[in-house]
Amino acid sequence: MKKVLIAVVVLLAVLAGVIASRPNTFTVSRSGTMAAPPEIAFAQIADFHKWDAWSPWSKMDPQMKVTYEGTPGTVGSSYAWKGNDDVGSGKMTITGLTPPSEVKINLEFQEPFPSTNETVFTLKPNGANTEVTWTMSGHNSFMSKAFGLFMDMDKMIGADFEKGLAAMKTVAEAEAKKAAEAKAAAEAAAAAAAQPATAEGDAAPGASPAAEGDSAAAPAQVADDTMK
Repeated sequence: MKKVLIAVVVLLAVLAGVIASRPNTFTVSRSGTMAAPPEIAFAQIADFHKWDAWSPWSKMDPQMKVTYEGTPGTVGSSYAWKGNDDVGSGKMTITGLTPPSEVKINLEFQEPFPSTNETVFTLKPNGANTEVTWTMSGHNSFMSKAFGLFMDMDKMIGADFEKGLAAMKTVAEAEAKKAAEAKAAAEAAAAAAAQPATAEGDAAPGASPAAEGDSAAAPAQVADDTMK
């Protein structure tokens, strides 16, 4: 029995050593391209009120309780959530904005495991498209390192990022289409409004020769009357 206990202690010590030797930090990053200008994609990220339309975690718990604080789309605005076991609870706070190319967010998890990470969205124009990169980085606690022995964190979190970027693509492209249609309608309306003014302008010069002709005819008529 004593030997068994010693063996267990040794195994636990080895396991603890393996866990402790794992990286102290982590980074998960995914990118997606969407047919929309950076300004439109940026608006979907900087305003937490718009996250419900594309965030992968909103779909995991439709009954999730959400609280917003601060002026939307500004540094210091925040989004707190509390949901089921799949989403846990936590808070996001915008710490930096560089329109329309970067959004920095402080991400605090409270449940199931307390942790604080940094999330950064970078947006780069690519012709008529925008490439959005979603990156999360942070410190690996002992529990996180142990969890990482059995679960591929990059694959698990990265899959959520991929779903979120795909949903954001749908939303951003729909917004870009609406903006393009609104612009085209406004330009058509402006052109139609300018058309009557142009027609009236063309008619006014055309009347002048006739008036001049009538004026020239009057002296001729007087001369004929005098000769008679």
